[in-house]
Amino acid sequence: MYTLPDSDSDSNKMEARASIPVSLPVPNPTTSYWQDPPSAIASHQSSELLPVDADVVIIGSGITGAAVAWGLLLERELGNGDGGGKGGGKIVMLEARGACSGATGRNGGHTKAASYRSFPSNVQTMGLAEASKIARMELANIRATHAFAKRHGIECEARSCDTVDVIYDEAEWKRCVEAVTLMREVFTQPGDSEGVARYQLWSAAEVREKFLVQGEGMRGEEVRGAVSYEAGSISAYAFVTGVLELCLERGLQLYTYTPALALTKAERGQGQGQGQDGSGHGNLEIKTAKGVLRARRVVLATNGYTAHLLPAFQGKIVPLRGQVTAHRPGSGLPVAGLDTTYSFIYEHGFEYMVPRPADSPFPGDIVIGGGLARAVDGGLGEFGETDDGGLNGEISAYLEETTRRYFGGEVWGVDGEEGRVRREWTGVMGYTADGCPFVGGVPGMDGVWIAAAFQGHGMVFCWESARALVGIMRGGEEEVEVGEWFPGGFGVTGERLAKVFEGRLF
Repeated sequence: MYTLPDSDSDSNKMEARASIPVSLPVPNPTTSYWQDPPSAIASHQSSELLPVDADVVIIGSGITGAAVAWGLLLERELGNGDGGGKGGGKIVMLEARGACSGATGRNGGHTKAASYRSFPSNVQTMGLAEASKIARMELANIRATHAFAKRHGIECEARSCDTVDVIYDEAEWKRCVEAVTLMREVFTQPGDSEGVARYQLWSAAEVREKFLVQGEGMRGEEVRGAVSYEAGSISAYAFVTGVLELCLERGLQLYTYTPALALTKAERGQGQGQGQDGSGHGNLEIKTAKGVLRARRVVLATNGYTAHLLPAFQGKIVPLRGQVTAHRPGSGLPVAGLDTTYSFIYEHGFEYMVPRPADSPFPGDIVIGGGLARAVDGGLGEFGETDDGGLNGEISAYLEETTRRYFGGEVWGVDGEEGRVRREWTGVMGYTADGCPFVGGVPGMDGVWIAAAFQGHGMVFCWESARALVGIMRGGEEEVEVGEWFPGGFGVTGERLAKVFEGRLF
């Protein structure tokens, strides 16, 4: 157990949490709702022995790693990859535990941007052009994720639907109305993306009637209003393992239960000669318990665990453990299930809620996550925490009572004999000082690339961030094209790395 230094101020406490040395993923995590039963490739080993070399090594098998692998494999098939422009180059993926065992396989399955909540702040800190890129990208990411699942026939409960943010705090409601007004002004101009500002505001009475939210907020507050907009839900675990299966068919080599223990540059004189596929050894070395793997390029899709491999990211990508529960539906809820996904927003916190679709193994179940604000010190102890094998008892107790309280006893009905909570688990996310992910080349480490720190917002950041990274790695015209739509503020710079982490922003 890491012991924190004595500290009085909130900023010092957060600094202390951010300074906790980041560990490898623990070997005995909680089993998420989505990982039972495990995928057929959960323990996949592409060969008995680990290769000695590769063109690209991707560390991490979540949605980011899978999307990067897909993009690189497509380039290889088209003959645009390295290896003399003939489609050569070996791509290897390492995963510390089972396939998609990190944050992607542990989230609530919400493909929801909530761009209005960050847009005004992004305009102030980054400017209108950059803020608009982020909002457009978030919606494009949701649509691209669902479109890929449909196009490739991945069975992952993908559902496009509206979502509703139910707001209990007056100040939050005022900010919501102002933000929606601003986005409507910006995104109704000629040439702007259709749908980015498709928000509908609802009165408190309409919320109670249309969305069945007839209970009360965290502290007994009444509903102030709500906003609905385009979103969706998906089993991210089923989606990503489906993408990985497609990648394996195209030549990806995947090694699960093979944690990367260290990433270094090869000593001078090493990294020469020919590899197994005729390519030259790279000058980067990845140490594992199964041997050393040399690579020309390394992609870190390691999210909250990044600082374990690259100490320069200690305190720059700060882990935050999140908690999720799956509830059996109360007897009063509609038999066909709820039509929308939800978030419940109050002062300093929120929960998100995703009903399972009718054709799922547990139709009508409600997946609800959040509750950080209900823990001691507003959840301070969850920052810097990388043990997703444990639960926070205060958050567990709070999440268990949320669904009945939000909907009200008459709407919720009674719980079944088996009880309300079917499953509960945790997962580790990654956060930065400015609320933006790191996507691009790592300064001072030629050949090392990163796409990580998605602020608990990975289902609306990762897919397009991975696509952008593949273009940036390619360079030339492709990198220029990426710059036309991808936020420049997501790049890895000394200025960003110098910022002090003070907690999550949005």
